[in-house]
Amino acid sequence: MDGKAMTLRLSQEQAEALEAVAQADGVPVAEVVRSAITEHVERRRKDKAFQQRLRASLERNRRILEKLADR
Repeated sequence: MDGKAMTLRLSQEQAEALEAVAQADGVPVAEVVRSAITEHVERRRKDKAFQQRLRASLERNRRILEKLADR
């Protein structure tokens, strides 16, 4: 799998829980993390309030980039 390598700092409790879930499911820890991220992103895509904040952020960034391009 091609992808971006990332470093993630977890508390000891989080790391132990993550390892326990991965072991119980018989999958690598990385797979549990990728699955959790996918589920989180999908929930955000369906969250109307988040979508509004995202659109506002995109608009602000578009205006900033346009100002920079005009200079």
